[in-house]
Formats: sequence, structure tokens, C-alpha cells
Amino acid sequence: MENLIFANLNLSKEVQKAIGEMGFEEATPIQSLSIPHIFEGKDIIGQARTGTGKTCAFGIPAIEMLDMDIKNVQVLILCPTRELAIQVAEELKLVSKHKRGVMLLPIYGGQSIDRQIMALKKHPQIIIGTPGRVMDHMRRRTLKLNDLKMIILDEADEMLNMGFREDIDTILQDIPEQRQTLLFSATMAPEILEITRKYQKDPIHVQAVHKELTVPLIDQYYIEVRESSKLELLSRLIDANNIRLGLIFCNTKRKVDELTTSLQNRGYSVEALHGDMKQTERDRVMNKFRKGMIELLVATDVAARGIDVNNIEAVFNYDIPNDEEYYVHRIGRTGRAGKAGVSYSFVFGREIYKLKDIMRYTKSEITRVLPPSVADITDRKMDDAVEKIKAVISDGAYSKYNTYIERIMEESNDMEFDDKEKYITTLDIAAALFKLAFDEIENRNYDTELDREIADSGKKMTRLFMNVGAMDKIQPANIVQGIASASAMPGKMIGSIDIHKEFLFVEVPEEHADHIIASMRNFTHRGRKISIEKAAKRQRFGSKPASKSSKLSKGYGKK
Repeated sequence: MENLIFANLNLSKEVQKAIGEMGFEEATPIQSLSIPHIFEGKDIIGQARTGTGKTCAFGIPAIEMLDMDIKNVQVLILCPTRELAIQVAEELKLVSKHKRGVMLLPIYGGQSIDRQIMALKKHPQIIIGTPGRVMDHMRRRTLKLNDLKMIILDEADEMLNMGFREDIDTILQDIPEQRQTLLFSATMAPEILEITRKYQKDPIHVQAVHKELTVPLIDQYYIEVRESSKLELLSRLIDANNIRLGLIFCNTKRKVDELTTSLQNRGYSVEALHGDMKQTERDRVMNKFRKGMIELLVATDVAARGIDVNNIEAVFNYDIPNDEEYYVHRIGRTGRAGKAGVSYSFVFGREIYKLKDIMRYTKSEITRVLPPSVADITDRKMDDAVEKIKAVISDGAYSKYNTYIERIMEESNDMEFDDKEKYITTLDIAAALFKLAFDEIENRNYDTELDREIADSGKKMTRLFMNVGAMDKIQPANIVQGIASASAMPGKMIGSIDIHKEFLFVEVPEEHADHIIASMRNFTHRGRKISIEKAAKRQRFGSKPASKSSKLSKGYGKK
């Protein structure tokens, strides 16, 4: 089935607005399969891996189906970890931000229970919690579920793996029988099926099958850049590569409009394309782009469907897409008809993990490169100019300008010079004409903030090895906080963190590596002492598999 368009769903204008601001136009496969059935009141078994949009698959209908006249808990969402509970709560806050009266509360272990009790007295309608803490509040009678209409088990397989089966049974047996039960899991283990048989009524099994994705043979790059410097980076890439037909993708219609205006203000030939535009206007813009009447097109994923232009030189992922399939569709717009193509993706912070998911599922490598400096742009422009001049000389169609060169020489050398060095030659005239034609390159007002980021990115990094990994439930935030607090080095100086099952690698500036190792010799995680050392070759390439980031090269241009 084709994915649903959120604008075509019968959602409140408040939720539609929030979804648009979150960058969603088209529902993901699990959302398209689940949302209509949930609105019908059906029990659901949703099979989908993490990162497929399942939070909104249950969160959007849960928020829309609230009875605003009831001031008690109507929806209970169980999550395996406090981190996931917080993440789900944050996403649902975004969905409900324009809907007045919606109150939701995450409750989990490790947080003051007294503070949670005070928050529960404010009558939230949606609770997102870990099984242990939810049971604790139920025993204390601080969490009353008499008006519960919907319960959601998020990442049910993980909850079972962590030993929450008895807790889940206790909770499900102690809530109203007349309720809607939604279960989401990456796998359908026998224990999961047992829960569905015991606690669900005629559940509908929906499964988001992940397609085998292949990407075109084009050069794929990513650049780490803060949001505030993205416009400057985009401008430099366009200038450095002399892009004459480029496609830029943003996740929201608002971002498309804002970026288009900013690029127009910088003098680029650019127009926008998104779902809020009338079809006649979209056709007009596409026709201009197809004919090369505009150089750049800024678009959302849905609006860009049907773009079939063979000469697109580059695709820019100004925002990382929310789904791997979108990435493939985006970059597939370039490198057509046997021509070379290139794509650039802008990432920062945790977005690097989205990019790694894309690499994993597309089985392709996206190479990290540095942003082009002002000197890089000047050199590239000058190189292009030299090639153009050589082509003109080769053609020989320039003799009609000889008289003007002779006139310049005669008028410049009309007086007698004692100093022969001041005599004007044809080389001087050629250099002056070159300067006249290309002064705007050097005089362009590029933002120096990006140059500071380039300098920071270029600092030599050292890879450290730690004997703790995903099986220990460690998160990147734990590593950053641990290093920053132990060594007093700012967390923003830490590079990539690659977490494997039993170990991890973290990049730090070479000049701080020894100090960090010494400072963290007593570092513990969940009561276990962790060792940290410089990553040896055997750890990079031997028994301990190195991540792709260890192979990434630095540069900025096409291969």
C-alpha cells in the first residue's frame, strides 16, 4: 500500500499543525498501517523496528481520541527504559503542543517519587512509564486507572528481555477490561504471542516490512555542521562546485520557504516546491527548473515526487530525512542518464546515528568531508576561469578584441618611463581583466563562524577504546558526561561515539587523550569499573570490528 498523507487524515487542525512543524507530510509504513485501525478502536500488534515512526503511530491517535471532559488517566504507555519513556514523552509533547488541555507525564525509576506524586495530582490524561515505577504508583494508589481507555506496550520484546513479564501481567490484570490494547515489537517471540492471546481482543497484526534498498552509484558525502551554519555551508558548496542545477531537501514546508528566501537574498536563482502550493504554481516552478531557468530548487519529499530531470548535478540533504527510503529517493534525483552525481547530507549531534542507520540499510558508505574554506572556493573558481580562457584561446575567436588591448597599451605607456618596471605589458592587462572579472569571489562576505567550525573539525583526533557497550545499556550521553566531568574538557569537543555490543570507541582531540585516560581510570557504569585506552590497530581492524567512521576521508569536493 502507498503511505498515507497526514493532510488527508481526519486529524484536528491543532495536531495537523504540530505534525507539519515536526517535518512530517507523509506517514511512514507503520503509521499508515496502524493509525486507521487504532482510530476504529481495534487492538493492534505492530511489528516494526526502532526508528520507523512507531511513537507517532500510536501517539497521534492516542492524543486525538482523548476525552477532554475526563480529567483522569486515559492512556498508559509502558516502555522498557527511562530513556525511551522520556523520548516518547518528548515526541508526544510535540504532537500535542497546540492542543489545549492535554497533559502527559513520564514516570520512571531514578526520579523522585514524591515529585511524581505531586505531578499525578494535576490529573494528566497520558502516562508514559517503566513497568516497575508504574506498578509502584498503582500499589500506592497514587496512579488510578479506572478511566483508562488505551494501553500501549512499546518495544514489548525489550521489556520481556529485561525481565518485566511479571510486572506486565500484574498491570494488565489490574486495569479495566474494556480498553484498547496496542502492542509494538520488533520481533514476534513466543512470549509476545502469549501476551497478545491473553490480553488482546481479535488483534490486527500490521508489519512494516523493510524494503531492500539500493542506492545509485553516486558520490555520497556528509558534513557535520550546526543548524546556524547550514545556510553558509550550502552557499559555499554551491559556489565551490559551481552548481548550475541543484536540488535541496528540507523536512518541513516552513523550512523550505525560509531557506528559499535566504538563498534569494544571497543572489541565487532559486524557487520553492511544497505541498501548500497550488498545482498550477508547482507546475510553473517545475517547468522553470526543468528548462534550467532556475539553478536551485528547494523542496519537501512529497512535493518532489515526479521530479524527472536528467541534469541535476547535486542533491543536498539540508535536513536528514525521517526514513531511509526517503534518502534513497532524494539522492536518486542526481547521477541520471549515465552522468556523474553527488549528494551532501548536513548532520549534527545525534543525527549521525540516523545517518548510520541509512548506511546500514542501504549498504552504502557516506563519506565524511570537511566544509570548503573561502580559499577552496577561490581556487576552484580560478581553476574554472583558467579552463574557460584556455578554451577561448583554442577556439581562436577573440581577434576582434586585439584593438582594445593595443589601445590600453598605447594609452598606458604614452609617457616616457625611467623605471622600466612600470611599463605595461599584455600580461599586466590580462591580469587586470582577470581581477576585474573575479574580484567578487574574494569580496564575497562569507561567514567566519563556519571557518571556526572547519578549524575545530580539522584538529587531529584520537580514538579511545572502552570495554562497555550496548549490552550494558550505556548511552552516548553517559560517555560525554563522564569524560566532561572527569577531565573538565567541554563535551562539544568529543567526536563520534561508536557503540557496539560489548565495547565502544570514542574520538577525542589528540592533545587531550592522555589526560582523559588518566582522569577516567576510576570511571564506573552501573557499578562496574570501566577500562579506557587508546584504540590499538587490532581493535580497529582485528577481532574488534572498526566502524565505518574510522575509514572516512577528509576533503570537500567530488572524487
